[in-house]
Amino acid sequence: MIVERPSLERRVIASLDAGRIPVLLGGCGSGRTSLLLRLTQTWAPAASQYLDISAAATTPERCLASVLAASRLTPATPPAAATGTREAFDRLLDVFDGVSSTEGPPTFLLDEFLDVRTFENFPGLRHVQRELIARLAVSPSRFVLASRFTARVHRLLRDAPARFEVMHMPPLDAAEVESMAHLFVGGRRDWAASVAPAVAALVAGSPAAAHLLLAGLGSMGPATDPVAALAAAIAPDGPLTAHCRHCYELRLHRARGYGALKAILGVLADAEPLNLTEIAQRLQRTPGSTKDYLSWLEDVDLITMRGKRYAFTDPLLRLYVRLYGRPVPPGDGDIVREVGAYARTRLLPAAPADRPVTTSATRPEPESSSRSGIIEID
Repeated sequence: MIVERPSLERRVIASLDAGRIPVLLGGCGSGRTSLLLRLTQTWAPAASQYLDISAAATTPERCLASVLAASRLTPATPPAAATGTREAFDRLLDVFDGVSSTEGPPTFLLDEFLDVRTFENFPGLRHVQRELIARLAVSPSRFVLASRFTARVHRLLRDAPARFEVMHMPPLDAAEVESMAHLFVGGRRDWAASVAPAVAALVAGSPAAAHLLLAGLGSMGPATDPVAALAAAIAPDGPLTAHCRHCYELRLHRARGYGALKAILGVLADAEPLNLTEIAQRLQRTPGSTKDYLSWLEDVDLITMRGKRYAFTDPLLRLYVRLYGRPVPPGDGDIVREVGAYARTRLLPAAPADRPVTTSATRPEPESSSRSGIIEID
């Protein structure tokens, strides 16, 4: 039930028509997959194919077989049988090049394309991500790529051909949230207009979180209290809690240093933004090791550095860590207090950027002892 985003779709299509390869980047629940699926539904079945690489990337041989079995696009010449992992990967790339269509060049929409990295565990496939990018850059087919790992994609495309055009998934604005809200409670326009600005602010423009919050509001009857709906959604059994837990664990498990990284996120949940020295003191580690930990968190886009200070990339994940980054589940009073403090930071004027942002319920702290040629659209 994600709202349609025609302006973004037109940007992607314009990029394809100009001979470029759009690369959609955005966090969990930012609408990447929904956009890819909508695009493939607007084109003729013989002209496009959506592929979830994260689901297909097991072994190169099985990936090739599953893509051939699932794709509605068939190569003009069936690929020869692969006798090993290297050949299977080469045959997969041949499939992308070898499809013919009466509708013009076929379009492959590759979701979570970075997950071809799974193949690097097999002999002869040390640099499959770079090989994939190099092959797509010269392919006669058209491609739309998507990934939730912004920093890793930027690093991969640093020296890539200029054919790749990076597009960051924009956050939902109040008008788009209002359009989404029309899908609830029978399309009551007055209700949708009244809740949309607060919902857009509380979820930081996340389509998935907006959907969950609007669903909760829709079930509250005539009440229009987005803050109360947020508190209910992020309760221990709430749907927003499950969503945040998935995003949090997925990114942490893709990074190095799991335990230390959780500790840093706990530090930033207490106060942000903080500089390297402040984090190292609270973590009771050396600045050198702390710098490594921070770079691993940046690598999976859990934190962002602005002006030498670090903070959560997603404010909802910070709220989640404040509530659930401790050994006991939060009580009703904890949820009301933390959600209230969070809502004030989202709905009232922002604090100065160089001042650490805390809440009224800050937890006790431990005692301290070259720009590329890639086209990018924000």
